[in-house]
Amino acid sequence: QVQLVESGGGLVQAGGSLRLSCAASARTFNTIVMGWFRQAPGKEREFVGSIRWSGGTTHYADSVKGRFTISRDPAKNLVYLQMNRLKPEDTAVYYCAAKYGWSSISTHSDYDYWGQGTQVTVSS
Repeated sequence: QVQLVESGGGLVQAGGSLRLSCAASARTFNTIVMGWFRQAPGKEREFVGSIRWSGGTTHYADSVKGRFTISRDPAKNLVYLQMNRLKPEDTAVYYCAAKYGWSSISTHSDYDYWGQGTQVTVSS
């Protein structure tokens, strides 16, 4: 069982930055992949990026590559999504997710555990 709690969403102007946090609790983190997804109104949930807890390997969607950075703090069981140069099209509810195993990291249906989501709104 994995429990996830996101924080850090809010309203920001285009070009600004926000950092989301995800507090994770699990019995073991060895093979966990932590993912970030987002869902805008009327759109499907989409992959933003992911990080392997062990080793810290990251992957990003093309739409955020170079602007967003995912990191983790194993000592605090926290995962971060640093979002820079935000655009209005980044507006969405952002979700932290977790799965065991390193395959299908960009497929939301393969993630078994989800946080409650946090709203990010980017004004133009």
